[in-house]
Amino acid sequence: MTSLNGRGCHSTALLTDMYELTMLQGALHAGTAERQSVFELFGRRLPSSRRFGVVAGTGRLLDAIESFSFTGEQIDFLKRTGIVDDTTLDYLRGYRFTGTIRGYAEGECYFSGSPLLTVEGTFAEACILETLALSIYNYDCAVASAASRMTIAAHGRPCVDFGARRANEHAAVAAARAAVVGGFVGTSDLEAGMLYGIPTVGTSAHSFTLLHDSEEDAFAAQVACLGPGTTILVDTYDIATGVERAVKAARAAGGELGAVRLDSGDLVAEAFKVRAQLDALGATTTRITVTNDLDEYAIAGLGAAPVDSYGVGTKLVTGSGRPTAALVYKLVERMGASGQMEEVAKFSSGGKATVGGRKWAGRVLDEQGRASEELIVSASGPQEAQAALQEAGARPLQVELVRDGVIVEEHRGPQALQAAAERHRQARAELPYDGWRLSEGEPAIPTRHLDLDGRQTRRG
Repeated sequence: MTSLNGRGCHSTALLTDMYELTMLQGALHAGTAERQSVFELFGRRLPSSRRFGVVAGTGRLLDAIESFSFTGEQIDFLKRTGIVDDTTLDYLRGYRFTGTIRGYAEGECYFSGSPLLTVEGTFAEACILETLALSIYNYDCAVASAASRMTIAAHGRPCVDFGARRANEHAAVAAARAAVVGGFVGTSDLEAGMLYGIPTVGTSAHSFTLLHDSEEDAFAAQVACLGPGTTILVDTYDIATGVERAVKAARAAGGELGAVRLDSGDLVAEAFKVRAQLDALGATTTRITVTNDLDEYAIAGLGAAPVDSYGVGTKLVTGSGRPTAALVYKLVERMGASGQMEEVAKFSSGGKATVGGRKWAGRVLDEQGRASEELIVSASGPQEAQAALQEAGARPLQVELVRDGVIVEEHRGPQALQAAAERHRQARAELPYDGWRLSEGEPAIPTRHLDLDGRQTRRG
């Protein structure tokens, strides 16, 4: 558990890599720490098999930045271990981010080169946020992207997060939140429910049935406690017998059974058999929910089956095979010796070069309102960049998240999470049909870089 900072919150200041602080120390001694700088968080390319990414983690990052100040205990640790010197410790004692952060609104789709975050401040202030920003965005964007693919495959049937037991306890909470951005409607994780206002779901596991002397006793006990509208897990023993007993238990309590859950076997075949059995019993309103290591492909395979909802665990919290969004955080501009801002870029080989200069982003839509390209504009000033986006008919994508160190509150909290989920539904609906495919292929739309100063264009 992290230490409490001076405001009584858990400090996030040591959720970072050591070299963030050693770079700070070097810059302080070189006299360059106070140079105004611009960092961007982006992905060079989408992970394999992803045709679009989903922005998630914005609200969590804002909470983390608010708590990013060094406690006495943390300063003592840094001093005792000799990680940085006294000059750097003096700086860290008073650290608060006072810069400005702009970024894609949470829930937006993104593509290669999309500047998801633009962090402006002194080098000292912005540099040491790198690991925190990357750790949040790389995980949350990966989970939200997987969740979006799963909800595409579900064709409107609700998906619920059941991944708490398959991840680190803190990652499980983050995953539940990111899943909502991607279209999930609930979670089994109570901490996520409390923190983010996510509806919570859950009734019983196989152990509850095994606890009782008979399956009938277990079902009767569950219905007596939770009512006939509960969901009963019917595959501890024989599924057909379990379905019959579950319906009987609900009717004995004066109602119809809410749902049955299937967690094993051939889910497609079992769903058809269970639906036929329920209808034959007159339980036509009883729903069927399925679990058991589902991913987007398994969900798509259940599309023709009479399934009403899906519970997804392992594959959700691990990004369905892509556990990181592969985002990076790079310096693209800094103040030079002349006092003017100058573009900087990395020229490494092996596909790791970067594009210098601060960027503005928009999504170009065609006459039918479909996205046709991601337009990234490099320019010396915001006015000409915005004019270029407007001329191209691009919908602006970046919003202000932190203004002079003050968090813009509308971007965090339960209402912001629901707004992000709705924003994602709309952004995804703009994509061309090919962008919804689960198969590997090119990104849903191309990215075009426009350099207004050099008058050059680059496609990625």
